[in-house]
Amino acid sequence: MKILVLGGGVIGVTTAHYLVEAGHQVEVVERREGPALETSFANAGEISPGYASPWAGPGVPFKAIKWLLMKHGPLVIKPLLSPAMWSWTLAMLRNCTAERYAVNKSRMVPIAEYSRDMLKALRADIGISYDERAQGTLQLFRTQKQVDGTADDIAVLKEFGVPYEVLDREGCIRAEPALASVRGKFQGGLRLPGDETGDCRIFTEKLAQHAAANGVTFRFGTRIDRIVCQGDAVTGIATSAGLLEADAYVVALGSYSPIMLKPLGLKAPVYPIKGYSITLPITDKAGSPESTIMDETYKVAITRLGDRIRVGGTAAIAGYDMNLTESRKATLVHSVSDLFPHGGDLSKASFWCGLRPMTPDGPPIIGQAGPKNLYLNTGHGTLGWTMACGSGKVMSDIISGEKPEIDVRELGLSRYG
Repeated sequence: MKILVLGGGVIGVTTAHYLVEAGHQVEVVERREGPALETSFANAGEISPGYASPWAGPGVPFKAIKWLLMKHGPLVIKPLLSPAMWSWTLAMLRNCTAERYAVNKSRMVPIAEYSRDMLKALRADIGISYDERAQGTLQLFRTQKQVDGTADDIAVLKEFGVPYEVLDREGCIRAEPALASVRGKFQGGLRLPGDETGDCRIFTEKLAQHAAANGVTFRFGTRIDRIVCQGDAVTGIATSAGLLEADAYVVALGSYSPIMLKPLGLKAPVYPIKGYSITLPITDKAGSPESTIMDETYKVAITRLGDRIRVGGTAAIAGYDMNLTESRKATLVHSVSDLFPHGGDLSKASFWCGLRPMTPDGPPIIGQAGPKNLYLNTGHGTLGWTMACGSGKVMSDIISGEKPEIDVRELGLSRYG
């Protein structure tokens, strides 16, 4: 079959890779001049199946009020006259129950764990490198209250068989020696040794090169205008390069997916949640993180990527606004300078923002929807890098008429009724 993949981020490129491996003729359409130039460009760098959890959970509404009042709080809300914003927010709040949290997490962990396994297999198969490390994630607790509040998280990790370690202050320092110089600023941590890190942009660029050599056609710099339908099937994609036709079509457009799907009568509840990052060169390896540290107080991830430190965080509910806000940079600078004061050169830090495609319940949307030859691979939120390879392989299996290796029936658009 000839298949058009709409979107050249990590989700679109991994989907294209697995489709061409399955023997299909594949073409990727991307409006930017190359792969991974939007949400995949400078994310936090975590591959964290252990943190595959919905944002919507018990207690979140009350925590959100506290976060909004903090100087360096992790949440920002810019109220807009947008029905999409408010309907998404209300749907998210409806998922903030213990029962819904358990269901949603049970849908997220399998695809995240499977994706990590597929990434390892892909890495071994084609020898791709992307400043990867496999040294786990350390969730760092600054207060004893945070340490005492880990019981629920640990119960979930046990339920899904995710390896973990509860560490005291000295245990955290053994995992991340650079923390020894700030030992008075934290109380303990929760370490997930199975997590990995890596540069999503480098990975996507190299995989796109491999896919192109394997037969995938990439149309960069091509604007996607609309999906053209006739009867119960898609007949083409109207683009700046004309009408592009195929046998099947995959929408992997992240936060822009619902805009493309709305004219078809498909309501995909994906909303852009803006995140920020800074990337700074390492000046002292001994004063830098070994892997990823999650600063629990500020919800900031600090990740070692080769000779750089990537610091990512903030959830800004502000529509499609792509302005760089200095107050958000200040939060990232505060976290990394507080925990790793000698690690990197902040005067040379680059500042970036991107839009995470979030669903109100947490799991991504993967599967056929609407017209019989239209497929969705979107809504991965903060876990696109974590879930990319698994989502791409599952998408390829579905289109190829093969049974996926994991059960993804509850990840379809139909779960929203």
